Amino acid sequence: MTAFGDRPQQTVDDRAGHRQRLKERFGATGGEGMPDYELLELVLFRALPRVDTKPIAKRLVARFGSFAEVVAAPPERLREIDGVGSAVIHELKLVQSAAQRITRGAVHKRPVLSSWSAVLDYCRTVMAFETIEHFRILFLDKRNTLIADELQQSGTVDHTPVYPREVVKRALELSSTAIILIHNHPSGDPTPSRADVEMTKQIVDVAAPLGITVHDHLIIGRDGHASMKGLRLI
Repeated sequence: MTAFGDRPQQTVDDRAGHRQRLKERFGATGGEGMPDYELLELVLFRALPRVDTKPIAKRLVARFGSFAEVVAAPPERLREIDGVGSAVIHELKLVQSAAQRITRGAVHKRPVLSSWSAVLDYCRTVMAFETIEHFRILFLDKRNTLIADELQQSGTVDHTPVYPREVVKRALELSSTAIILIHNHPSGDPTPSRADVEMTKQIVDVAAPLGITVHDHLIIGRDGHASMKGLRLI
């Protein structure tokens, strides 16, 4: 007998029927209108073929906040969730890698300044939900086509060491004539700090005499992004 308030044990037939209904809904809508936990269930089906994945999916969303934040969460934090092991983490990281590859493909070897929304989508996918600061650079050629995308430094929750001369040195090595600087704020707030502004101006000052243009410095957070050029800080 099931105790009052307990969730009834899901039978094999119940689980199979639930999974089939979710798959059919996804097939009909492409996921539009489905809550985040149901999309997570679909991801978890292959990792946990004999387990009721709804409670696990709901626990993941409750802990991290959204589908995107679950997929981007570090493996060590994912393991803290009851029911999450190596198989689940593998599936989640596969989704994360696929999303990054898709958004990277939208900007690779294309004129970046005319594909700005794709650049922002890529930056958000790669950096918005990181738990420490990362500093990366998009290196462009004279036609403003992306020739390299490199992670330069990783730091702490609120600081990343950046060395202007090393940034410019790498641009010269790649024969890049323009760069876009990008880093994330794990706090979620993309507002530039005084240190962000000063560091950017130092890079601009070192790069300009060598014919290298700093098009922008983008700061990415969970709550959006900030453009230093748009804010007239550079």
